[in-house]
Amino acid sequence: MRVMVVGGGGREHAIIKKIKQSPKVTEIFALPGNGGIAADATCVDIGAKDLDNIVKFAKENSIEFAIVAPDDPLVMGLVDLLKAEGIPCFGPTADAAIIEGSKAFSKDLMKAYGIPTAEYETFEDLEEALAYLENCKIPVVIKADGLALGKGVIIAETKEQAQKAVRDMMEDKVFGDSGNVVVIEEFLTGPEVSVLSFTDGKTLIPMVSSMDHKRALDGDKGLNTGGMGTIAPNPYYTKEIAIQCEEEIFLPTMIAMNKEHRSFSGCLYFGLMLTPDGPKVIEYNCRFGDPETQVVLPLLDSDLFEIMEHVANGTLADAEVNFADDAACCVVMASEGYPQSYEKGYEITIPEDVDTVYVAGAKLSEDGKLLTNGGRVLGVTERGATLEEAIEKAYKSVEKVSFDNAFYRKDIGQRALKAKEN
Repeated sequence: MRVMVVGGGGREHAIIKKIKQSPKVTEIFALPGNGGIAADATCVDIGAKDLDNIVKFAKENSIEFAIVAPDDPLVMGLVDLLKAEGIPCFGPTADAAIIEGSKAFSKDLMKAYGIPTAEYETFEDLEEALAYLENCKIPVVIKADGLALGKGVIIAETKEQAQKAVRDMMEDKVFGDSGNVVVIEEFLTGPEVSVLSFTDGKTLIPMVSSMDHKRALDGDKGLNTGGMGTIAPNPYYTKEIAIQCEEEIFLPTMIAMNKEHRSFSGCLYFGLMLTPDGPKVIEYNCRFGDPETQVVLPLLDSDLFEIMEHVANGTLADAEVNFADDAACCVVMASEGYPQSYEKGYEITIPEDVDTVYVAGAKLSEDGKLLTNGGRVLGVTERGATLEEAIEKAYKSVEKVSFDNAFYRKDIGQRALKAKEN
């Protein structure tokens, strides 16, 4: 089967490597892909938001199945356009992708259907938002309503920081139209957990849990990033909590979307916080997380492509979905200076004995060398019988991969190991 994967980062590379294992998949096209993905798929220079040309390519190249991975094309309605041309897709339609596309929508959905989340208020007027902050409990969370490359969330430690965040979003438009509406939210405390799930709108199957590391520097210091590494499973996410989340959050969300006539089909991501009052939803995503995908999919022992077909056909209840009892660790190697300014164009060396490298920000030179071309350059993932083993193997592999200007956190998974000790 000829398959098209839309996107060009480490998440897409992880998806491509996994579906490549399926006997059903004969050819994979990545739009646009990247220099590392080119080793596993045919890269096509069409951007993920160039919807018209993506549809045109799919029709002209007899694409039989499409996987739309990033948030932007999902929210913009790429799945709707492809389905209108008779091309089966893994990913939600635009009316369902709004669960990530609008934080105000998702918060209102949770409030209406009793799904546990932080207390909040939504504002379209700057002065009203600033007035609300005068008597607001600090710290407080300020969120741009729309998509903002994962950067539209500010945890304000002072009233002044909160006021600046609101002005930046609503007045200075640092996130463009995404900041036309802001959500001001109660600050929650507790361990964070990411749970991806397969759902066809009738059945929901959670994947193995994971723990992201967002801060740039060791000890969870420095600026927020797109993610500097992940481990799976997350030790804070016990069997008891998993059952509670399924009953109080996962299935109620799927049912709520159906009741709103926005049935969700694809990967529904739950960003959770395990608060002293129980698990609560911090955010929904309408797609696979990045870099969570890079530890979750290596633990999937079933055929990912077959599962995706079942999701697209509405027959997920018939799918075989098995995850290993092993653990996985992904360490992200980034360009020095990320998430701010950084230099590109350094040659990347990946030895043959390093098994699983997911390339995010790289391009091929004219003579076929792999060069850095982004902030997060690649993720090195290893699987082990225990979390300790997976972490140790991942860092041994990281030491073998090299490029000038590289930096990475040295403590990925350490918080999880401490949790296991307690």
